[in-house]
Amino acid sequence: MTKCGYAAIVGAPNAGKSTLLNDMAGVKLSIVTPKPQTTRFRVLGVVMRGETQVLLVDTPGIFQPMRRLDRAMVAAAWVGMKDADVVLLTVDAKAGLTQQLEEILSRLSEAKSRYWLVINKIDLLAKPALLLLSEKLNAMAPFEKTFMVSAKTGNGVDRLLDNLAKAMPDAPFLYPPDHMTDLPERLLAAEIVREQIFLQTHDEVPFSTTVETEFWQERKDSSVRVDCTIYVARAGQKAIVIGEKGARIRTIGARARSELAKLIERPVHLFLQVKERPAWDGETARLRAIGLEDVE
Repeated sequence: MTKCGYAAIVGAPNAGKSTLLNDMAGVKLSIVTPKPQTTRFRVLGVVMRGETQVLLVDTPGIFQPMRRLDRAMVAAAWVGMKDADVVLLTVDAKAGLTQQLEEILSRLSEAKSRYWLVINKIDLLAKPALLLLSEKLNAMAPFEKTFMVSAKTGNGVDRLLDNLAKAMPDAPFLYPPDHMTDLPERLLAAEIVREQIFLQTHDEVPFSTTVETEFWQERKDSSVRVDCTIYVARAGQKAIVIGEKGARIRTIGARARSELAKLIERPVHLFLQVKERPAWDGETARLRAIGLEDVE
């Protein structure tokens, strides 16, 4: 008898959810940067554990939304946990009990789902402080289990995966055993480019950009040509992304091309263009292009 089920990874921005997904999946599926609100939509990772298929769902960080894009991101997070067999509330040990986390906990305490507490980044806090934080959080919500992990080093992650495998219901596999994700390659390419924009630019620029893959062509030599458009909100941001004499856009392209080639395991020819598009984050078409349902 095989087992298969969903485990949703939720929490406040910068809790390490995407790093945790990538560590458990054993491959980079969700982009990771030091900046909050990097993940914008649900990312699925398929993990095999013996005769069990664990479907890990990375979700956007839950925060107080301001823009239409923000509201769509937060809605995607709550929807991502709705049908999960287990919900992993991932907490940044160093940040502790923040106002954002308190608001999430208040909503969890009203739900009937199975919730596990995952205290992440334990390498940044002393053991007595970790135990105190665990005690405090368990008093605020009905957690079934608590795990201490460091997604960055892998400490405690195997134990978490073993427990998830045991908790999954008896069911046939929903994906082939060698499947990694349901994310289309075109969307993966756009995300990898966006990751480099987050890493290579500062201030409001990363949060004011989106990336769409306009063209994907499999070539006879087994390589692939990928054309992506980077949309920015203002002309000044376009200049920053391009950089002096095109230096920054070349760096973004070179590093994104290398990352994408490793992920899809074949040579990549990546072409980027930057377009100014004011208020793109309020357009239904742009939100759907990045995998979000529109929220008024």
